[in-house]
Amino acid sequence: MRINKKIYVFLFIALLSFVLTACASEPDDNTSDSNTAGEGTQGGDLIITTPADAVSLDPAASNDTPSSDVQRNIFETLVAQDENMENQPLLAEEWEQIDDTTWEFKLRQDVTFHDGSEFNADVVKANIDRTLDPDVGSPRAIMYNMISEVEVIDDYTVHFKTEYPFAALPAHLAHPGDVMISKDQIEEDYAAIENGEEAGSVISENPQGTGPFKYEDWQPGQQIQLVNNEDYWGEPALLDSVTFKVVTEDLTRIAELQTGDSHIANSLSPSDIDQIEGTDHLSVKSQESLALSYLGFNMEKEPFDDERVRQAIAKAINKEDILSGIYDDIGIPAHTPVAPSVFGYNEDVRDQEYNVEEAKDLLAEAGYENGFSTTIWTNDDRQRIDTATNIQAQLKEIGINAEVRTMEWGAMLEQTANGEHDMFVFGWTTVTGDADNGLYPLFHSDNLGEPGNRTFTDNEELDELLDQARQESDPDERLELYRQTQELLAEITPMVYIHHQEYLLGVDDSVKGLTQSPTQLLNLKEVSIE
Repeated sequence: MRINKKIYVFLFIALLSFVLTACASEPDDNTSDSNTAGEGTQGGDLIITTPADAVSLDPAASNDTPSSDVQRNIFETLVAQDENMENQPLLAEEWEQIDDTTWEFKLRQDVTFHDGSEFNADVVKANIDRTLDPDVGSPRAIMYNMISEVEVIDDYTVHFKTEYPFAALPAHLAHPGDVMISKDQIEEDYAAIENGEEAGSVISENPQGTGPFKYEDWQPGQQIQLVNNEDYWGEPALLDSVTFKVVTEDLTRIAELQTGDSHIANSLSPSDIDQIEGTDHLSVKSQESLALSYLGFNMEKEPFDDERVRQAIAKAINKEDILSGIYDDIGIPAHTPVAPSVFGYNEDVRDQEYNVEEAKDLLAEAGYENGFSTTIWTNDDRQRIDTATNIQAQLKEIGINAEVRTMEWGAMLEQTANGEHDMFVFGWTTVTGDADNGLYPLFHSDNLGEPGNRTFTDNEELDELLDQARQESDPDERLELYRQTQELLAEITPMVYIHHQEYLLGVDDSVKGLTQSPTQLLNLKEVSIE
């Protein structure tokens, strides 16, 4: 089910004045003058409420959506992807594959960083080398570990040499992990490391990119503010500034949207749709996604090291019940880790089917006829908490007593990366639109913990399939390898795939030009406040 309904209303002048006043970021802001009724022109401070703070503003030190949402407006990648996940030029004007293991990229020649330094081939090399540097320890290094060398050909030409043929390289260079950071700042950060500071600390404190917005201020746990980059190489952004305001409670985000204290609530629960659409100056925006929500097992811990236990739990969970009861049937049940619009998805693959009696038999066979006690971890997101609670109730039917533990987002990331959990409700977005990004980080044994494999899956056959798939150039052969991979995962059952969601935003009708990518990230460059 897709939500296309929008409510369009003409706002009274008094209401417009209220909204514009509420949006001003400074007492002397000229927002009211630059956004007169009927013009819908430039200016203003766009306020976005978000359920979690960024982990870091250094792209190499984070791998989460709240961080990426901010970073993508400060930094830019070599390649962009449009609404159909097709590769488009950005900081690279064109590219071609010269031979099986060499790609040539031609770079834009009119780009400068926020600190005034120049973007060129040396910068590209410095960024990739840094991401792959073990001393930096980036969780996003797995996106680029097939790159053996970045060769500078001239000031605006680079060659990416890969260890093996890798057809998905341009899509990987569109990933938020490939954003370009000022080389001057990279060198400053390395100097700080030599003085005993943590890698990325300099960059996170004052990030310097080429994007349409510049970093202004970060009040941890409260908000991050960006301001317009007036020297942007392309068409400048329309807004004066953007504020990402941390509001952990869903209902509070809705209340702030209704009162005009914010313009966008990111994100909504399906149960909030009626309330938003029942408010005359608000609308719901929806976007089909490349995302997966799942229940993961820590396969290094008993009893989840037993495949029969994992399969039993998968059979005990009715996904349709979760989808209808929590998500109001918005989204689709998941049977594989990758969504239908991702390259590599196979509609014929099916995971463990819901069957409570078979679940009980499997538990008994594994030696847990009377069940056991365990925990389900989740972060403080209402839908994930509701999902964990629903699963808790369903598992009671097969004798498993699961305590739901709610954690702050940063702590959840850190402790699941360390393998301290039993089961956990989590999500993953296949950002590149290619199954390599939806499978390799989550299930390859090279990526245990922070890089993505929080189920601690370690299977030699699975590793071999994933390696072959990312090294295969023929699309049909890749599809076959991914079919085999998904079938093997259905047997191993490192997680229970719950659903592929549909992203929902609450938006004030004064916001114009807003779009959201299938990767969940917001596109703010063309946004204005009417």
